[in-house]
Formats: sequence, structure tokens, C-alpha cells
Amino acid sequence: MSNNKLKTREEINPEYTWNLNDMISNLGEWEQLFETVYSEIEVLTNYQGRLMESSKTLYECLNNKDNFLVKLYRLMVFSNMNLHQDTNNTDSQGLVQKVSSLQVNAAAALSYIEPEIMSFENSILISYMNSNKDLEKYKHYFEDILRQKSHILPKEQEELLALAGDFAGTPSNIFSMFMNADLILPEVIDDNHNTITLTHGNYLKLLKSADSKVRKTAFEAMFNTLDRNKNTLTSVYLSSLKKDVFEMRARKFDSCCEANLDGKNINISVYDNLIETVNESLPLLHRYVSLRKKMLGLDELHMYDLYTPMVKDMDEKVSFENGKNLVKEALMPLGEEYLGLLNKGFNDGWIDVYENKGKRSGAYSWGTYGVHPYVLLNYQDTLNNTFTLAHEMGHALHSYYSDESQPFIYHSYPIFLAEVASTVNESLLINHLLKITTDKEKRKYLINHYMESFRTTLYRQVMFAEFECKSHELVEKGEAVTSDVLNQIHYDLNKKYYGKDIIVDELIKFEWARIPHFYTSFYVYQYATGFSSAVAISQQILEKGESAVTNYKTFLKSGSSKYPLETLKATGVDMTTSAPIKNALKVFEALLDEMETLV
Repeated sequence: MSNNKLKTREEINPEYTWNLNDMISNLGEWEQLFETVYSEIEVLTNYQGRLMESSKTLYECLNNKDNFLVKLYRLMVFSNMNLHQDTNNTDSQGLVQKVSSLQVNAAAALSYIEPEIMSFENSILISYMNSNKDLEKYKHYFEDILRQKSHILPKEQEELLALAGDFAGTPSNIFSMFMNADLILPEVIDDNHNTITLTHGNYLKLLKSADSKVRKTAFEAMFNTLDRNKNTLTSVYLSSLKKDVFEMRARKFDSCCEANLDGKNINISVYDNLIETVNESLPLLHRYVSLRKKMLGLDELHMYDLYTPMVKDMDEKVSFENGKNLVKEALMPLGEEYLGLLNKGFNDGWIDVYENKGKRSGAYSWGTYGVHPYVLLNYQDTLNNTFTLAHEMGHALHSYYSDESQPFIYHSYPIFLAEVASTVNESLLINHLLKITTDKEKRKYLINHYMESFRTTLYRQVMFAEFECKSHELVEKGEAVTSDVLNQIHYDLNKKYYGKDIIVDELIKFEWARIPHFYTSFYVYQYATGFSSAVAISQQILEKGESAVTNYKTFLKSGSSKYPLETLKATGVDMTTSAPIKNALKVFEALLDEMETLV
């Protein structure tokens, strides 16, 4: 679909749009549901201070809350997805504003429930669970509350922490406003020799340029600008580090890493093991860097040369219909049931395919409990967009299986597992394409695509995880944290990770200052664990067949009914060991081996 003549929403063939009527059929139904949800807020507040009355009262409150949230989320998802298909639609804008206010009121009304349950004596909560069969579905929920009670403070201290919580998001907000609104980036030259303003949005595109001068100019422009603002950026990040240390100490954890991982019961050894295992495999990344230098034909490889493709993009057009067929062929190892659901998603109004005027950019999978999931695309006829289709349908079918198998309270899978199913689909697609491709240049293109996933999603994210660990430890120990200190940590990590065949330009030391995920502490490691798990699972599916698929479906159906590490173990992947990471890196090594023979 040509961007030169971008269609309006009304001009898009309905065959390629999602069917939001499956959620709410018309505006009248939306208004009626809104009034129902609004009226139920008061009903839920009537349980405040009464949860300890009896197991029946506790169950009624939790069950009513779940039913309430199902309806609230349906309103919220429907309104936002209507807006995303045409952000210029003022009616949709109004619905989003209206439901946002409702969400705020609902959150305030429900805020008493978990603190009140946490105030229970353990013996009372256990007796309620044992005596009331209706509470059985909340067993894991209660066990998780009991597990975390040692980090819950007396009421007065919790109230103080809640007040301090108003400031917790300040560092992230300041960073976002500074980087996106106030930071003035210079003009640079693009591939067409035009003078353009550098932005965070076009920076990566410029680094992918085939012209080394364009790459170098963009790199230097970005990091020289960060250098000029280093004191501000260091102060903002330091305030985030101090906030994390304050919360860690208040909650009586031994480290910030432990405090952040504890929410999903992830042992700190998983984090440490990930870093250690990837560090042991750095010679593979060094081989990759050496191969990149050779394939690009450069006398010197610089940090700004890491994103330009080693193999020219294929001009091959992949229509949406052909893309769907490729995805179906690739996912055949997942069995007839999975393929049947995939076809249902392709044919029954789950996907909004093409770009139109006002449509939100990018791609996602989203939905609400009790309704099939949805996928937003802005499909262009490229192989990369076919990978996006496979990725988002992985999310969608994960949500489908989870919603169908779990009660509302457990239907949503945790962030630690969020990218597993989507990456399994991508991995199966790349394996399928490599299996059917004999053309040397196309194989090189595909291998390059897969190896880049390893570099950026596994190695680079673990390097960031290591930076987070080191920077937090400095504040935990009361040591000085200056821009020079943070720059040196990041520079040394780049030297260690990328090896001797690349010139680690001094300006790369400022890279930490532009990573927004550092303001969601100890988050980035999950990209690496999810990627490693997905590669390991896809290999098992290809090698073991039906038994591995059965285990994988158990994973897909689990939602958050178990802790993430336990859920993963159903697939045979144990992230408390180094095996999944090592197995994924064996795939990376095999790709390296083949590429080295092709050049």
C-alpha cells in the first residue's frame, strides 16, 4: 500500500480491518456499560473494612472486583483501539477521556483491598482458604501476598511510602520531557544529501545507512549533544538510582536488584547467571564483530557501523496474503489446533492490516478478557513485516490460550514471559525460511537478520543489565556517582563485549544517558531471558515434535497462575540454570559458522 496516497479509514477494505463489534457493538451499548461500571464502584467500596468478617465476604469482594474489572477493561480497550485506528476521530478521543476518568476513580475505590488482605494474620487467611471452596481459585494470589508480607511495613510507614510514591516517577518523567521536548539535536545529512534535523526517531535509520559518513555524522551529533548535557542527564539518572535504593532499604531488601525481581518471585541468581553465561560466550560476539568488519569491507569498524546491514536488503515483495501463507507454513510444527486458531485470527476480524490516515504507528497485540485478541499492523509488503505478523500473532495466541484456560485474575501473563511466544513464532519462521531457501544471497540475508536479533536482544540487553547492576551497587555502597564514573562503566563494558576488532569510539561512553528503559529498573534483562527461552523452545519443537508442542501449550495456557520460572519449566526450560542460554548461543554459533562459509 503506497504511502504517497494514504487512504482514509473509510477507504480501507473492511476485509483488512479488525472487527471491534465483537467487543461492543455500538455506542449505545458502550454508554450502557459505562453507566453499569460507574454504578458498581460504590458497591465495591462497601466492602472496605469488612474483608475480615468472613471468608464469604472476602470471596464476594474479590469476585465482584474481577467481574467489575472485566467490564472496565472492555470499555478501556474498545475506546483506545477505536482511537488507534483513527487518532483524528474526536468521538474516539472523547470516549478515551471519559473512560480514563472512570479508571482513576475505580483505582482509588479498589485501593483498599490488597492492603486490607495483607493486614490479615496468616493463620486467618489460611483458614479462609481451607474452609471456603469458592476461594480456591485465589490460592496463588493469596500465597503471593503471604510471600511478600515480610516486606510490608506497619500501616503508618506504608502511608508515608505511598505519599513518597507520588515522586517515584519524577526521574522518568523529567528524563522523558528533557529528551523528547527540551533536548535540541543538530542538523545532519541523510542518504539523499538533504539536511535534516536529527531526532530520536530517525537516529537508528541513519545508523543503518550504507554511507559511513552519514552513520558517523549521526553518531557524533547524538553523543556530542549528550556530552553537552551530561550534568543534567547524570543528575536525573542519579535521582532514579537513589529512589531505587530508598525503596530497597525501606522494604528491607538486600539490593535493588533483589527488590525489583521479588515482585514475580525471580531469584537474583537468574540475573547473575544470565550475565555470567553471556560473558563466557563473548568470544562468539567477537567473532561476529570480526565477520561484520570483513563483510562490510572496512579497514576500521566503528561503533556506528554496528547497525548497517551486512547484507543488502532483499527487494523481494511479500504481500499480506503471501505473508500469511509463509507464517502458516512456518508454524505447522505447532499442530492443527494452533493452526486452526491462527486461521481464525487471519480470517475473523482480529487484525487491522494496513496503514490509513490518522492510524497509530507500529504494531501490537491487545485485547480484553472474554473476547478474542486483536492485532494492529501497518503492513508494508516486506519480509520484515512478515516477521512482525508472526511476532504479533504469537502474542495474540498466547493471550487466547491464557484467557480460555484461566479465570480473570490469572489471565494476563507477566512481563517476564511476555516476549516468549512472539519470539518462538519468529524463530520458527526464520528456521522455515532457511530450510526452504537455497539462494546464497537470500540465505545470507536471513542469517544476518537472525544474528542481529542475538546481538541486539541477547548480548546488548545483557550489557545494559550489567550496567544497571554496577550503577546501583555504587549508590548502595554510598560511593560517588558522577558522569565520569557512569561513562567509564559503560565504555569498559562496550570494550569487553565487542572485542578487539572494533574501535570503541570514546563517544559511546554517553550511550547509557539515552536509554529510557533504565528508568524502569532491572527490566532489560527480561528481553534476554525471553529471547533465550524462545530460541530453546523453538528448537525443542522442531526436534521433539508433539511432546514439545504439548508442553508449550501448557505454558501458553498458564497465564499468571504460577510464578514465571515455574511456568517456563513446563516447556523444559529452566532459567535458574545456564542451559537455555547456552543452547540459544549454540544456535548463534551455528549461524556464525554458516555465514563464515558463505562469504
